[in-house]
Amino acid sequence: MTDSSSNAVLGIFRANAILEERFTGALSAVHGLALKELLLMLYVQRAPGSKLSRVDLAKRLHVNPSTVTRMTLPLEKIGMIAREADARDARLAYVTLTPSGEERLNEAFATLNRMSADVFQDRWSEEDIEGFDSLLQRIAPHSYS
Repeated sequence: MTDSSSNAVLGIFRANAILEERFTGALSAVHGLALKELLLMLYVQRAPGSKLSRVDLAKRLHVNPSTVTRMTLPLEKIGMIAREADARDARLAYVTLTPSGEERLNEAFATLNRMSADVFQDRWSEEDIEGFDSLLQRIAPHSYS
């Protein structure tokens, strides 16, 4: 038997699975990016100095650093991101966006904005959406804005 907290958490899991499937499919088909790749690039774009270490990216994406390495290699190969060495510590490198990565991210984010509006269209007021966002931030504060 479940209580209201369990029902709410299960509802978040269901909604996440549905949204992730919908958004990943569209972003991949139109822009060649998975949702996690878009998030990775968004974190880099919005970070101070527009660069992040792999460890910092791993923390933001809630994955381990080796997963970030596996995610960044293909993006680096196709010219979406680059590595920038730290001026003081040769062991440390940062992930940065290339100009073509910046352009692809902006295009993909425009698609994400349109799709996000469709999720709530005809069912939610702007006040409802803001309230929902505020409630979600209690669980997972925005770290990319």
